[in-house]
Amino acid sequence: MDFNNCLVQYYMCASLGITECFLFAVMSYDRYTAICNPLHYASIMNIRFCQKLIFCSWAGGFISMITTLVLICQLDFCGPNIIDHFFCDFAPLVNLSCSDNFAVNFETFLTSCLVTIFPVGFIIGTYVCILNTSIKIVSSTGRHKTFSTCGSHLTSVCAYYGTLIIIYVLPVKDLSKSVNKVLSLIYTIVTPLLNPIIYSLRNNEIKLGLRKFL
Repeated sequence: MDFNNCLVQYYMCASLGITECFLFAVMSYDRYTAICNPLHYASIMNIRFCQKLIFCSWAGGFISMITTLVLICQLDFCGPNIIDHFFCDFAPLVNLSCSDNFAVNFETFLTSCLVTIFPVGFIIGTYVCILNTSIKIVSSTGRHKTFSTCGSHLTSVCAYYGTLIIIYVLPVKDLSKSVNKVLSLIYTIVTPLLNPIIYSLRNNEIKLGLRKFL
């Protein structure tokens, strides 16, 4: 793979990763509206508003990576051209540069903080409101339904954001190459593969099918 193709791969993977960060925040808002404002849910989360949220998530993901891509293109690569990684990720790619990479590292750190810390803070805020509302529910069945609705989303959020924060927000030098590879596999392959399973387990037909299969 040449340098240009590597840049395209990195840009697509990073942009899609940021998009998923925003979509997790959108999903938490959807659950907040459904649980805390159930009577107004249909009017708030209408098709037009959902389309706007999806568009902003995708646009934000791809736009936020343009500056990082431009800064990487300005680096000089005069050494080995073999990346010790599964794909063209940020750290393995920048480490091949023979020029000063302080600017791109600092910009990536700021971007990573913005696209992880703020959505995580928003998700925590929505779930605090959800928990406060759930405590007021008298019926144990209602509380169980509420927690089962949010459990799958929280599982995916913890797995995804946890690995992203460790890799991109915490200092990269503190991580070995092998640990970096494993964490990268978690948020690029493991979490997306587990998402359909995690969310499908709430479906009664899926549960019934699994019981019959087992």
